[in-house]
Amino acid sequence: MSHTFHRRLAATATAVALGASALTACGSPDKDDAADSGPVSLRYWAWAPGMDKVAALWNKENPDIKVTVQKQASGDDLVTKIITVSKAHQAPDLVQAEYQALPTLVSNDALADISKEVGGAEDRFAPGIWQQTTLGTDAVYAVPQDSGPMMFYYRADLFRQYGLTVPTTWDEFAQTARTLKKKAPDKALTTFSSNDAGLFAGLAQQAGAKWWTIDGEKWKVGIDDAATRKVADFWGGLVEEGAVDNQPMYTPAWNKAINTGKQIAWVSAVWAPGTLTTAAPDTKGKWAMAPLPQWSKGQNATGSWGGSSTAVTTDSRHKAAAAKFATWLNTDPRALAALVKESGVYPAATAAQTSGALSKAPGFFANQPDFYTRAAEIAKTTAPASWGPNVNVAYTTFKDAFGTAAKEKSDFGAALRTMRDATVADLKKQGFEVAP
Repeated sequence: MSHTFHRRLAATATAVALGASALTACGSPDKDDAADSGPVSLRYWAWAPGMDKVAALWNKENPDIKVTVQKQASGDDLVTKIITVSKAHQAPDLVQAEYQALPTLVSNDALADISKEVGGAEDRFAPGIWQQTTLGTDAVYAVPQDSGPMMFYYRADLFRQYGLTVPTTWDEFAQTARTLKKKAPDKALTTFSSNDAGLFAGLAQQAGAKWWTIDGEKWKVGIDDAATRKVADFWGGLVEEGAVDNQPMYTPAWNKAINTGKQIAWVSAVWAPGTLTTAAPDTKGKWAMAPLPQWSKGQNATGSWGGSSTAVTTDSRHKAAAAKFATWLNTDPRALAALVKESGVYPAATAAQTSGALSKAPGFFANQPDFYTRAAEIAKTTAPASWGPNVNVAYTTFKDAFGTAAKEKSDFGAALRTMRDATVADLKKQGFEVAP
């Protein structure tokens, strides 16, 4: 995908994916990168807690480049706000952007290509993570900050009680779910949840799905590709036969099920210990983590659920200085240690995933002292992800269509087609060309 094509996409888009007013790509104001040699003030929009404390370390050592962190909301609200201020050429210099939001921001000409400024950073990250900041091009639109490699969490005590073996393949996972139901009908291995599309996206990613790709100068939507259909059919079948639950996560009922052992496993990401600490406080020390089951024996891949990057905007008059800070923030050992301590992130930089604050297992998993060592090995196997300019439409449709299918135990394949059709229709509505 060429730089020219990206700019053409921005110019032809008649509306942003988040449903904001119609935007066309505008030329950025004259840059003043020469000023990077003198005192520079940079604004950084971020939502992670404690980011101002991390920036303070930079400011102490770099008096000529001062970074001011301005706390923002996350998710779609932030993306909409960035696009709006970018249209008025009033965007901050840097933004914390989720990986799936990057195509939307790039297609609206809100992010700068910083490949020349951060080229040496690529080898600090797993290929599947770095790829998400390039959108499959030679351009680089951000530096990875944190990641969410997916894993399998299970109640080790209850697995022993019911004579269950930790599944290494999805076929074994399904059989484990059925075996548990036979031995303890009032329990479920886990649930299929429709209230967070990131989980399903990560599972599809692990299976090799490519939801958005470029075909010539057109977007191609593969949300119902063979890999994703395999994932949908697998989970739909388990829900239909009652082998797993069909209730959403993060509800009081889900918390209770996890806390009391009504559900004894959870397909989640590296950040799960924090969630379990709140949702299932009575189960501390009873869980264990293992790699995600694979589709075939011998495979070694995982998906990613969550994660963000540090991007430089096209409005920044100090792109080189901003890129320098973004690189430092996400590769410097002291900065990474501060990110873990102050912001609670799981750093995308591979060297930081087993050092400093991550050299010991999280307190909730004190029984598994090699937690972060294993997590780092899993993170290296993160499969590439392919995002497009209207992820939010796909995610919203997933929540509705799969929510209904899960509740009614109906065809997940039909829900998947609904998700794809809505995504394609929205792209065309925006003015993008879509390949058949």
